[in-house]
Amino acid sequence: MRTVIAEDSVLLRAGLTKLLETTGFEVAAAVDDAAGLLAAVERHRPELVIADVRMPPTFTDEGIRAALVVRRQWPEVAIMVLSQYVEERYAADLLSTSTTGVGYLLKDRIADVDIFLESLRRVAAGGTALDPEVVAQLLVRRQNTPLDRLTGREREVLGLMAEGRSNAGIAEKLVVSESAVAKHINSIFTKLDLPASEGDHRRVLAVLRFLESASPTV
Repeated sequence: MRTVIAEDSVLLRAGLTKLLETTGFEVAAAVDDAAGLLAAVERHRPELVIADVRMPPTFTDEGIRAALVVRRQWPEVAIMVLSQYVEERYAADLLSTSTTGVGYLLKDRIADVDIFLESLRRVAAGGTALDPEVVAQLLVRRQNTPLDRLTGREREVLGLMAEGRSNAGIAEKLVVSESAVAKHINSIFTKLDLPASEGDHRRVLAVLRFLESASPTV
């Protein structure tokens, strides 16, 4: 899997490169700023980009803005964004541009190599991976939104959907049957006014509703 890494920390960039190269990924380029990321994507056309939110020169949002450019210009490229802190508006911005092949994880999550690699592969395959801490903060911020229609269990299920878990993964986490999870998800779709005509796309639309309604207003 051809990959481009954009991370300004020399140690983390080297560590990610070594980890990926020893687990079946091809690292086409490893750069330290947003301009380098865009140039590397244009040159190598990777299947996956891993980008830090904050990079030189201002260390504010250069990485996420570059990721958004990649989404617009090369929509087939999957993107995993890494952040030191929970910044849910960035997750909402990124997910609002596309419904597939996108992830947002805290850098602490990299410490669990198996989870990190599984998340990368899921995103590269067209899925989503949203950090549980981001989900938790979005739930805390949620006020007076369509999500108020959901029961406590349905909000749990939607939060786990936002993390990128499958029905089987949700069932395992909540210690319930997959059929129970399917019923909860169908109820979520109904309460969020997502018609059956949307097909499988409803799953991601539900997560987007979750993110949009919980994002801070400016």
